[in-house]
Amino acid sequence: MNMLKVGLTGNMGSGKSIVAEIFRVLGVPVYHADAEARNFLNDPQVVQKIRERLGGNLSDKAGSIDRAVLSERVFSDPDALSFLNSLIHPLVREDFAKWCLTRQDFPYVIHEAAILYESGFAGEFDRIICVSAPKEESIRRIRERDGISREQILKRMQFQMDGDKKAALADFVIRNGGPEMLLPQVLTIHGILSESTP
Repeated sequence: MNMLKVGLTGNMGSGKSIVAEIFRVLGVPVYHADAEARNFLNDPQVVQKIRERLGGNLSDKAGSIDRAVLSERVFSDPDALSFLNSLIHPLVREDFAKWCLTRQDFPYVIHEAAILYESGFAGEFDRIICVSAPKEESIRRIRERDGISREQILKRMQFQMDGDKKAALADFVIRNGGPEMLLPQVLTIHGILSESTP
């Protein structure tokens, strides 16, 4: 059986991380692209390129990239965000490819990423799952999780594709925030993917 590569996406506050955790508990290998992208901010070569392009005032007291300051900068400057994505996304793709090589015995693997479509990476997956949630519910979750203002959240959301459009493009949609429970939806998809081939 050939291993399926499955993208798991959804906008900020949709609950995709919770869904990814359910898949992990079911025994599915999960690659957290957003977390790996943050890890690359510790790479000296990446740090140097960011400082050269965006300035040296992005460092904390230890000399590392201050992620809060960087986020504020890139979500206020589309060119800065485009630069950062062009720097980080190829590294994440290469890392994911290597990661997959050691998991060929599984029916499928999950690649969790918020901006799967926006990054142009969606076409490299056999199936895509989109986690969808009402916008106001998503905003409430982000405020509770990150402690940032509604204005900051809306500023970041404008860089993401519309949630309904993402759902329309996906092979599977998980509704998170309505009457449907998450677990049965995930179990149904898990059953289908476990029996599928590319």
